[in-house]
Amino acid sequence: MAGDGADAVTDGTTAAAGTGGSTPPVREYRMDELAEAAGITVRTVRFYRERGLIPPPRREGRIAWYDDHHLARLRTIAALLERGHTLQGIAELAEAFEKGRDVAELLGIDGPSEETPVRLTPEELADRFAGQVTPENLSAAMEFGYLGTDGDDIVHISHRLLDASAALVRKGIPLASVMEAGQRIREHADALAELFIAFTVEHAAEHPEVTPEELRPLAKSVVEAELSLALDRRLHKP
Repeated sequence: MAGDGADAVTDGTTAAAGTGGSTPPVREYRMDELAEAAGITVRTVRFYRERGLIPPPRREGRIAWYDDHHLARLRTIAALLERGHTLQGIAELAEAFEKGRDVAELLGIDGPSEETPVRLTPEELADRFAGQVTPENLSAAMEFGYLGTDGDDIVHISHRLLDASAALVRKGIPLASVMEAGQRIREHADALAELFIAFTVEHAAEHPEVTPEELRPLAKSVVEAELSLALDRRLHKP
């Protein structure tokens, strides 16, 4: 095929889009160079491309150029194969990944947050939830707003939620059930937040110096104490 023969044309490095020179140059590869960098054969790269596991290359006439995003995808495929994923499963994961909301949309919070987002590669996410990062679970996590995409990485909205959900999965609770419970908890948490904001606004006229942000630690203490007492009542029921 003419296009495949063109993959072997000379190497090159091109500047990233934009002017001013502040963005590092983007490395571009011929197919054989990409295969060598990824530690696989040219035939395997071609197979992955035909299966849609990597995006199409940039073309200049008959010349096909691959870049570091293609290399990152190839390394991710290799890592996921080592973890027992099938090529079909990886293709479905890639499709879910590409349809996900980007991180700017996910973290579109006006103002500071106490939560720390976590940047993960797809294989790191697979390691956190061994065997349970299915296309269905990945799509659900993105739809619920727990995960977003940023280039070749995945970003989880909260370090604390990520650690807690991973710990629950390690205890034997299915990831799908953890996310379903998380959605129900979020509904109650939103209701509590609305109650707290309404309570603060109601008394704002009398105490204009007190803001919801200043009372935030007290609100969290009340919720944590009430949840602890509620657990006591249910765990120690006769």
